[in-house]
Amino acid sequence: MSKPLRIDFVSDVSCPWCVIGLQSLETALARAGDQVQAELHFQPFELNPGMPPAGQDIVEHLAQKYGSTPAQIEGNREAIHARGAEVGFTFRMERRGRIYNTFDAHRLLHWAELEGHQVALKHALFQAYFTDGKNPADHEVLIDLAAQVGLDAARARAILSSDAYAEEVREQERFYLDRGIHSVPAIIINQRHLISGGQPPEVFEQALRQIAAASEPEQG
Repeated sequence: MSKPLRIDFVSDVSCPWCVIGLQSLETALARAGDQVQAELHFQPFELNPGMPPAGQDIVEHLAQKYGSTPAQIEGNREAIHARGAEVGFTFRMERRGRIYNTFDAHRLLHWAELEGHQVALKHALFQAYFTDGKNPADHEVLIDLAAQVGLDAARARAILSSDAYAEEVREQERFYLDRGIHSVPAIIINQRHLISGGQPPEVFEQALRQIAAASEPEQG
């Protein structure tokens, strides 16, 4: 019998390693389906909460934030592209010229969870930004993605035109920051076990199986 596990996936939609982590986790969940039944929740994290609406050139941003040289940036891009291919995701880095504010995307993701479409919207946001080169801060892009995954476009527009779910998202961001989550992806299983980074599927599968086994009652 499969064991239900709660998985909180703390991430940002502009984080390439979060894409890799999610793809790996989902592969692991499929492999461990005989033992694990996951309840997946995406939690908000902003890599650049102060980013203006127009965004910033990504090479300029990485150089300023991390001190990365053009050669280092290119090497990192190649590594991400290769890791993405291994887990079935296509990164088209040449289309991703800028980095953007993601707060509104997180507000939509919060609403999407209430409507039962959060996982689909998360995947759509990752593809829009990392494969198609779209701006995840653009309200029209967000509304279109919401509609694509079965959410009501008019309601999405109303949410984005207001402050709906803003406080809920900020509260969740503070919750994880206060508990020491300062880099993503951070995958928290049963609110106790932390796995950090875009790990290979094998790492996730082993952890899932061990946690599921440890949570099973002893047979008397």
